[in-house]
Amino acid sequence: MEKIKMTTPLVEMDGDEMTRILWKIIKDELIYPFVDLKTEYYDLGLQKREETKDQITLDSAYATKKYKVAVKCATITPNKQRVEEYNLTEMWKSPNGTIRAILDGTVFRAPILIDSIKPVVKNWKKPITIARHAYGDVYKATEMRVTDLGKAELVFTDNAGNETRQTIYDFECGGVLQGQYNKDSSIISFAHSCFKYAIDTKQDLWFSTKDTISKKYDQTFKLLFEDIYNKDYKAKFEELGITYFYTLIDDAVARVIRSQGGYIWACKNYDGDVMSDMVSTAFGSLAMMTSVLVSPEGNYEYEAAHGTVTRHYYKYLKGEETSTNPMATIYAWSGALRKRGELDSNLELMKFADNLEASCIETLNAGIMTKDLVGLVEEGFEAKAVNSVEFIKAIRERLELKY
Repeated sequence: MEKIKMTTPLVEMDGDEMTRILWKIIKDELIYPFVDLKTEYYDLGLQKREETKDQITLDSAYATKKYKVAVKCATITPNKQRVEEYNLTEMWKSPNGTIRAILDGTVFRAPILIDSIKPVVKNWKKPITIARHAYGDVYKATEMRVTDLGKAELVFTDNAGNETRQTIYDFECGGVLQGQYNKDSSIISFAHSCFKYAIDTKQDLWFSTKDTISKKYDQTFKLLFEDIYNKDYKAKFEELGITYFYTLIDDAVARVIRSQGGYIWACKNYDGDVMSDMVSTAFGSLAMMTSVLVSPEGNYEYEAAHGTVTRHYYKYLKGEETSTNPMATIYAWSGALRKRGELDSNLELMKFADNLEASCIETLNAGIMTKDLVGLVEEGFEAKAVNSVEFIKAIRERLELKY
């Protein structure tokens, strides 16, 4: 076949360990034979981040702003052990955190469903997409442990030097303090990203916080969402027949469990972190989750929702066979190629992304799986565990039949 042409490059961000190995196999087997791939390549492997003092991460994020679409491999966020293992000069920050801060984006994660693996929540029939605000809150908090008696205060000093003080607590014993913040600008970007994504995917949008308890912090989220919806999006939502509603986080949890799925659930940073893990586990596996970072400016960064699969990588280095699930990484590529096609009005590229995903689902529904999924298969379905390369080659066989 004649390869599908691309007019604008993707930003390609390579990564670490086992996912880096799979990254190359996916390109060689599932993309290069079909697409005349154009990318602007950035190696975000930990060694290259060390060599460039993390400048390459910044460069990749700014390239995403230029080209609008990126695809990212999983990367290591170093801890003390990794600093020693890779002989790092610094404990470099999470590339995902750096990229999210520059793009000012919201992370949308949704499960990939197949016939033979049913959700633990039996009434879930459609995917539930978690929209996670990826800024501030507990992840940017300042903490303090106190052991003496004393008064803890919250103090704000404006640029004119005026102070506003509130007593947090008069400690009669030891305790712990935490101060966290968020910004109107980031919350506004979060809201716009959520409303635009709901319109793009034609799904209802739910948003939940705990404003009855947090009458300033959480209520700010609620009020900004409400104002932006009424001013900018209500008419379009009504035209599409989709809905937006706000509810308390505890009520939202109850509604989610009772629902059939098929909507976007927007959460603050920590809530989204926890709820996305809950949803992914209940649907099956983190390796069966799509993940895309969307900015209100219209920039998109597609990635796998999981880590670098370190344990399998060490086995690979010993020459041992691995059965690592590549689905989330394949879907990162298909999502990025589809979005590139949409932005460039490249129907062939969009169709290829659809065919690639269909070939993945057909392979899984035929019972050809990596080991992590075999144990989740429902009674009545037969499943065979294969290694990573065999799984990807089985997908290619089905993809070739479509061309």
